[in-house]
Amino acid sequence: MKIALDAMGGDDAPRSIVEGARIACEELGVDILLVGDEAALKPVLASLGPIPSSLSIIHTPTAIEMGESPLMVRRKKDASICVATELVKNGEAVAVISAGNTGASMAAALFILSTLPGVDRPAIATPLPTLKGVSVLTDAGANVDCKPKQLVEFAIMGHAYAKDILRIEKPKIGLLSIGEEDSKGNEQTKEAFRLLKEVPFDFIGNVEGKDVYRGTADVVVCDGFIGNVALKISEGLAEAIIQFLKTEIMSSAVGKAGALLLKPAFARFKKKIDYAEYGGAPLLGVNGISIICHGRSTPKAIKNAIRVAKESFEKEVNRHIREGLATIKS
Repeated sequence: MKIALDAMGGDDAPRSIVEGARIACEELGVDILLVGDEAALKPVLASLGPIPSSLSIIHTPTAIEMGESPLMVRRKKDASICVATELVKNGEAVAVISAGNTGASMAAALFILSTLPGVDRPAIATPLPTLKGVSVLTDAGANVDCKPKQLVEFAIMGHAYAKDILRIEKPKIGLLSIGEEDSKGNEQTKEAFRLLKEVPFDFIGNVEGKDVYRGTADVVVCDGFIGNVALKISEGLAEAIIQFLKTEIMSSAVGKAGALLLKPAFARFKKKIDYAEYGGAPLLGVNGISIICHGRSTPKAIKNAIRVAKESFEKEVNRHIREGLATIKS
C-alpha cells in the first residue's frame, strides 16, 4: 500500500513530515511517497539515519505556499500537493496527505480527483473528543454556504466515517442548531431536519452547541461556516483551559504539590484533547482518499494521519459512502 505525502506542506516542513513518514513506515507497514523538493528532503532523511526501503522521494520543484490562493493548483501543476494528488488519480497511491495550504488540498482533490457519484460537495470531517469517546463534526470548513440536501450528504458521509474509522457500531446523527425542538433553527436547518428524518440511519434530531462535547451525537452535522467557527472556538478554549490551570497551579506551593499528584491525570487529559492523536481530517466525498492535517502537525500527527488514510482504504469508506447515498436517491 502506497500513500502520497506532501512533504513541503506544514509549518515545520519538511522535517516533521519526514519524521512522521519514517515512524509510519516502521509501525504501520506502509510505503510512503515523499512528494517535494529532493534537494530539501535528502539532507533531512540523511540526518535521521538509514532510509527505509519503503520510503521514496518523488521530486517536485515547487509548492503552494500557505498565503497563496487555492486556485494556484491550476497554474502550478508541478506543485507538491498537485503531484501527490495525481499519484492517487493514476492509481500509484491510495491516499494523499498534506499539512499545507488547506484550500489548495481541497482544490487539488476537487479538480484532480473529482467527487464520488451522488456527492454535490465534499466535506471535512473532524474528530472531536467527547465525554463518551469520540464524535465527528462535518462539515468543518470546506463549504461556507450549503443547501439542506448537502447537509444530508454530510450526515451520510460522516456516518460512514464514524462507523468505519471511529468504530461506532450504530452512529447517532445530530443536526447542529440553536435548540433541540424540531421548529428551531433557520430555514436551512429546518429543511435539513425534515430530510434527515427520511434517511434510514439513527437521526436523533437537533443538537445544541452544549451537546457536542457531551457525546450526545456521534456525527454532528452543520455547514462549513458554523463548523469551522465551532472548531476554532473549541481549539482556543482548550488552549485557554490548559493555560488557566498552569497559572493557578503554579501560583501557590500547595498547587505545585497537588500538581505532582495529579500529573498522570493531566497527561491523560492533554492526550485526550491533542489533535496529534487523531492525525488529520478526511475530505469526505472525493473520488479517492484525501487527508488534511493541521499546519502545526508534529511527526506523531503525521503518523496518525497516515494511519487514518490506511484504515480508510482498508475499511472501504468510500464504498460505504456510495452505498449510503444510494439509500436517499429517488
